[in-house]
Amino acid sequence: MPGSSELLLGEFLRTLDDRFRLTLPTELLDPLLGDGSRLVIAKERTGCLSLWSAATWQPRMDAALDVIRSKLEAGLLDQRLGQMQDLGRLLSTRQRTIPLAGRGRLVIPDGFRSLLGVEPGGEVVVVGAAVCVELWQPAAWDACIAVEMPGFRQRIDELTS
Repeated sequence: MPGSSELLLGEFLRTLDDRFRLTLPTELLDPLLGDGSRLVIAKERTGCLSLWSAATWQPRMDAALDVIRSKLEAGLLDQRLGQMQDLGRLLSTRQRTIPLAGRGRLVIPDGFRSLLGVEPGGEVVVVGAAVCVELWQPAAWDACIAVEMPGFRQRIDELTS
Protein backbone atom coordinates (compact mmCIF):
# COMPACT_ATOMS: atom_id res chain seq x y z
CA MET A 1 0.00 0.00 0.00
CA PRO A 2 1.25 3.51 -0.67
CA GLY A 3 3.09 5.15 2.18
CA SER A 4 2.12 3.87 5.57
CA SER A 5 -1.62 4.48 5.69
CA GLU A 6 -2.27 7.08 3.02
CA LEU A 7 -5.24 6.25 0.79
CA LEU A 8 -5.16 7.16 -2.89
CA LEU A 9 -8.42 9.00 -3.51
CA GLY A 10 -9.75 11.28 -6.21
CA GLU A 11 -11.19 11.24 -9.71
CA PHE A 12 -9.54 13.10 -12.60
CA LEU A 13 -10.22 13.35 -16.32
CA ARG A 14 -7.15 13.20 -18.57
CA THR A 15 -6.59 13.00 -22.33
CA LEU A 16 -4.50 10.29 -23.96
CA ASP A 17 -2.15 11.91 -26.45
CA ASP A 18 -1.39 10.66 -29.98
CA ARG A 19 1.46 8.44 -28.70
CA PHE A 20 -0.68 6.84 -25.96
CA ARG A 21 0.93 8.98 -23.25
CA LEU A 22 -1.01 9.95 -20.17
CA THR A 23 -0.10 12.51 -17.52
CA LEU A 24 -1.02 11.41 -14.02
CA PRO A 25 -2.29 13.93 -11.47
CA THR A 26 0.35 14.71 -8.85
CA GLU A 27 -2.31 14.29 -6.14
CA LEU A 28 -2.26 10.55 -6.93
CA LEU A 29 1.21 10.09 -8.35
CA ASP A 30 3.24 11.40 -5.41
CA PRO A 31 1.66 9.11 -2.77
CA LEU A 32 1.56 6.18 -5.23
CA LEU A 33 5.30 6.30 -5.83
CA GLY A 34 6.25 7.03 -2.23
CA ASP A 35 10.03 6.59 -2.08
CA GLY A 36 10.18 4.51 -5.27
CA SER A 37 10.23 5.50 -8.90
CA ARG A 38 8.88 2.41 -10.69
CA LEU A 39 5.28 1.61 -11.53
CA VAL A 40 3.57 -1.64 -12.42
CA ILE A 41 0.61 -1.50 -14.81
CA ALA A 42 -1.87 -4.37 -14.52
CA LYS A 43 -4.86 -5.49 -16.54
CA GLU A 44 -7.93 -5.49 -14.32
CA ARG A 45 -11.02 -5.83 -16.51
CA THR A 46 -12.35 -4.56 -19.83
CA GLY A 47 -12.00 -0.79 -19.76
CA CYS A 48 -9.73 -0.70 -16.69
CA LEU A 49 -6.02 -0.86 -15.97
CA SER A 50 -4.40 -0.33 -12.57
CA LEU A 51 -1.13 1.29 -11.53
CA TRP A 52 0.81 0.11 -8.51
CA SER A 53 4.07 1.10 -6.89
CA ALA A 54 6.53 -1.66 -7.83
CA ALA A 55 7.60 -1.65 -4.17
CA THR A 56 4.04 -2.66 -3.20
CA TRP A 57 3.23 -4.95 -6.12
CA GLN A 58 6.35 -7.08 -6.33
CA PRO A 59 6.45 -8.45 -2.76
CA ARG A 60 2.78 -9.47 -2.99
CA MET A 61 3.32 -11.13 -6.36
CA ASP A 62 6.48 -12.88 -5.13
CA ALA A 63 4.66 -14.20 -2.03
CA ALA A 64 1.78 -15.58 -4.13
CA LEU A 65 4.19 -17.24 -6.57
CA ASP A 66 6.16 -18.76 -3.67
CA VAL A 67 2.97 -20.42 -2.39
CA ILE A 68 2.18 -21.78 -5.85
CA ARG A 69 5.76 -23.06 -6.28
CA SER A 70 5.66 -24.88 -2.93
CA LYS A 71 2.31 -26.45 -3.78
CA LEU A 72 3.71 -27.59 -7.13
CA GLU A 73 6.80 -29.08 -5.47
CA ALA A 74 4.61 -30.88 -2.94
CA GLY A 75 2.46 -32.33 -5.74
CA LEU A 76 -0.66 -30.58 -4.48
CA LEU A 77 -1.49 -29.15 -7.90
CA ASP A 78 -0.85 -32.27 -10.01
CA GLN A 79 -4.55 -32.65 -10.76
CA ARG A 80 -4.94 -28.97 -11.62
CA LEU A 81 -2.46 -28.55 -14.46
CA GLY A 82 -5.09 -26.95 -16.71
CA GLN A 83 -5.73 -24.29 -14.08
CA MET A 84 -1.97 -23.80 -13.69
CA GLN A 85 -1.64 -23.33 -17.44
CA ASP A 86 -4.46 -20.77 -17.41
CA LEU A 87 -2.80 -18.96 -14.50
CA GLY A 88 0.55 -19.01 -16.28
CA ARG A 89 -0.97 -17.36 -19.35
CA LEU A 90 -2.52 -14.63 -17.25
CA LEU A 91 0.66 -14.09 -15.25
CA SER A 92 2.61 -13.78 -18.49
CA THR A 93 0.43 -10.98 -19.82
CA ARG A 94 -1.25 -9.35 -16.81
CA GLN A 95 1.36 -6.90 -15.59
CA ARG A 96 4.42 -5.00 -16.70
CA THR A 97 6.83 -2.62 -15.01
CA ILE A 98 6.75 0.68 -16.86
CA PRO A 99 8.94 3.77 -16.76
CA LEU A 100 7.58 7.11 -15.72
CA ALA A 101 8.75 10.06 -17.79
CA GLY A 102 9.07 13.62 -16.58
CA ARG A 103 6.01 15.50 -15.37
CA GLY A 104 4.31 12.26 -14.30
CA ARG A 105 3.79 10.96 -17.82
CA LEU A 106 3.56 7.30 -18.76
CA VAL A 107 2.96 5.40 -21.99
CA ILE A 108 0.19 2.81 -22.08
CA PRO A 109 2.00 -0.29 -23.44
CA ASP A 110 0.83 -1.97 -26.66
CA GLY A 111 -0.61 -5.08 -24.99
CA PHE A 112 -2.71 -2.97 -22.63
CA ARG A 113 -4.28 -0.47 -25.01
CA SER A 114 -7.03 -2.68 -26.40
CA LEU A 115 -8.22 -3.70 -22.92
CA LEU A 116 -8.43 -0.04 -21.87
CA GLY A 117 -10.31 0.78 -25.07
CA VAL A 118 -9.33 4.45 -25.41
CA GLU A 119 -7.97 5.81 -28.68
CA PRO A 120 -5.43 8.65 -28.92
CA GLY A 121 -7.15 11.93 -28.18
CA GLY A 122 -9.73 10.13 -26.04
CA GLU A 123 -10.44 10.76 -22.40
CA VAL A 124 -9.31 8.52 -19.54
CA VAL A 125 -10.77 8.67 -16.03
CA VAL A 126 -7.95 8.41 -13.50
CA VAL A 127 -9.30 7.14 -10.18
CA GLY A 128 -7.66 6.71 -6.80
CA ALA A 129 -8.78 3.25 -5.70
CA ALA A 130 -7.38 3.52 -2.14
CA VAL A 131 -4.43 1.13 -2.67
CA CYS A 132 -3.70 1.76 -6.34
CA VAL A 133 -4.59 4.12 -9.19
CA GLU A 134 -7.00 2.94 -11.86
CA LEU A 135 -7.27 4.10 -15.47
CA TRP A 136 -10.78 3.77 -16.87
CA GLN A 137 -12.45 4.10 -20.23
CA PRO A 138 -15.23 6.60 -19.35
CA ALA A 139 -18.23 4.42 -20.29
CA ALA A 140 -16.76 1.46 -18.36
CA TRP A 141 -16.23 3.73 -15.33
CA ASP A 142 -19.81 4.98 -15.50
CA ALA A 143 -21.10 1.39 -15.70
CA CYS A 144 -18.92 0.32 -12.76
CA ILE A 145 -20.10 3.20 -10.59
CA ALA A 146 -23.75 2.52 -11.49
CA VAL A 147 -23.36 -1.03 -10.16
CA GLU A 148 -21.08 -0.31 -7.18
CA MET A 149 -22.44 2.96 -5.75
CA PRO A 150 -25.68 1.50 -4.31
CA GLY A 151 -23.54 -0.74 -2.07
CA PHE A 152 -21.31 2.10 -0.84
CA ARG A 153 -22.88 2.53 2.60
CA GLN A 154 -22.82 -1.21 3.32
CA ARG A 155 -19.20 -1.53 2.18
CA ILE A 156 -17.97 1.37 4.30
CA ASP A 157 -19.92 0.08 7.29
CA GLU A 158 -18.34 -3.38 6.90
CA LEU A 159 -14.83 -1.95 6.60
CA THR A 160 -15.20 0.42 9.54
CA SER A 161 -16.94 -1.83 12.07
